[in-house]
Amino acid sequence: MNSSLKLLVQGVSRVYQDGPRQVEALQPIDLTVDQGEFVTIIGPSGCGKSTLFNIIAGIDEPSSGLVAIDGIAEEPRAGKTGYMLQQPLLLPWRTVEENVMLGLDVRHVRRKEAHQQAHELLKRFGLSEFAQSYPARLSGGMKQRVALLRTVLFNHSFLLLDEPFGALDALTRLSLQMWLLDLWQSFHSSVLFITHDVREAILLSDRIYVLSARPACVRRIIEVELPRPRQQEHLALAQAVRLEQELIALLMKEQQI
Repeated sequence: MNSSLKLLVQGVSRVYQDGPRQVEALQPIDLTVDQGEFVTIIGPSGCGKSTLFNIIAGIDEPSSGLVAIDGIAEEPRAGKTGYMLQQPLLLPWRTVEENVMLGLDVRHVRRKEAHQQAHELLKRFGLSEFAQSYPARLSGGMKQRVALLRTVLFNHSFLLLDEPFGALDALTRLSLQMWLLDLWQSFHSSVLFITHDVREAILLSDRIYVLSARPACVRRIIEVELPRPRQQEHLALAQAVRLEQELIALLMKEQQI
């Protein structure tokens, strides 16, 4: 197995039993994420993107195929990824710092060490002044930042991010996109990202997987050949505009099926 691979998804499918009938959620899918790579999945709503994420994270099991993280397919996958959903799901009775250190508490890291790690992370990414605030006092964008740092502190080597900016307004979303790129580059994380926003996919990604309508299969794999470090201005480049048009056409075609 390629030692540079963080994730290998090979022939993974998922079929659910709904009473007497079988419902196919995923056709066999092949997908890879290299060490330190930012890969994005786009596809029609309800095509099975989140189902695939749940399988990778070890919350669900495939009907066929294998998932290997760091070259290991046999062991349970739970805990091998930092997994963030669209909603921040912060605990309202815990402060920002206590929410960020939640994953360390689950892992029974010593309280003093967990506090220190959370404090350093909040300081590094400009949130230390909110450390003792409660989620109710935070804006939507701030809550997403806190949820991202919680995910990173749990496991920064491999992040699964399922539409983390989907509910934000355009300006807050752009700010969070650039903040995420800074965080990704700081930790050299491997990232698998879901979005419905074509421009977001282009701005963030090294590679984009386009999935079909349900049951999902891989329709196209596209390399994003824009400069790094990525800037918002890169979306105005001719190759970015062409790529945006291509991706929109692919998604529109799938949406009509």
